[in-house]
Amino acid sequence: MKILITGAALAKAHQLKSGMTDAEIVLGDYMDLPQFMLSSGDMMGLPNPKSSSYTHEMLTLCLDNGIDFVHILREPEATQLLKASQLFEEYNIELRNEVH
Repeated sequence: MKILITGAALAKAHQLKSGMTDAEIVLGDYMDLPQFMLSSGDMMGLPNPKSSSYTHEMLTLCLDNGIDFVHILREPEATQLLKASQLFEEYNIELRNEVH
């Protein structure tokens, strides 16, 4: 199983990651991340949720990278992605809202 945790710049993303040992974990963020963090391969840049095609960009990113599960940590992402949860389910990609 491959898991994407959004909000890579947030401490909560790293807390979630540290609690998961059974899967391949990738952190991602649409906010600017330093190049050295992206070049390691453990983090990836994500589409901006302000984009009109955000949902489809995220679905494509998940499919292209074999993502099975997405933990959503930022409100703008949750707002867009949860509206399209049925679309993601059709591709066996589970979304979990971690915004509190």
